[in-house]
Amino acid sequence: MKTAIITGASKGIGRALAQYYADHGWNLTINGGHDKAALRSTTEELTRITNVESVFGDISLEATSTQLVDQTLRRYGQIDLLINNAGISHIGLLSDMTAEDWHQIMQTNLDSVFFTSRAVIPHMVHRHQGKILNISSVWGEVGASCEAAYSASKGAINALTKALAKELAPSRISVNAISFGIIDTNMNRCFSTEEREALAMEVPFGRFATPEEAAAFCYQITESPDYLTGQVIRFDGGWI
Repeated sequence: MKTAIITGASKGIGRALAQYYADHGWNLTINGGHDKAALRSTTEELTRITNVESVFGDISLEATSTQLVDQTLRRYGQIDLLINNAGISHIGLLSDMTAEDWHQIMQTNLDSVFFTSRAVIPHMVHRHQGKILNISSVWGEVGASCEAAYSASKGAINALTKALAKELAPSRISVNAISFGIIDTNMNRCFSTEEREALAMEVPFGRFATPEEAAAFCYQITESPDYLTGQVIRFDGGWI
């Protein structure tokens, strides 16, 4: 059985990813850092399907990433896939952001990718195989008004993906990112019904994507040949 680590797996896209990989017979280690009850619930539900380890903790901290990788290796002996999904958003004018707000976005969205990737790379290099998939956003490609910090963090993830792919290709490790459009998760439920309808009308497909569709697409990418690497692949219903 293959083994995947998925961060931010308590809710939304992360939970859908965990469900999809569990349904396809993967061993899992999942992480959440904000809602212990949600992580416990997800773990208990998925344990009925497959082998599941869970690590509750702030993934922007080095210690959490180290624990995530070490616990996975102790349980399963190998790591085939790392999905860096954990992320938060911030809506508001950049001039109104505090330094604390800015650093929280960067630490959760970007530092976490650095720490988890750095922790898992030696194992993957030793095995001469493995995949890293970073969950990004179209705002990392084109930017969004009133989401400057979020856009910056995702743009950095896209650049990191391309650079790390070149660095790890000689070890046969592929690194890609998915640039998502609007996915119907709690992150987007801060909008009013009218705002959600207006957003949906901007998408040529006429609706938000579901977390299940997002998970299915990620699975297709990670099941692709290793030669697919260094790509930021857009999944947005034709929006951008």
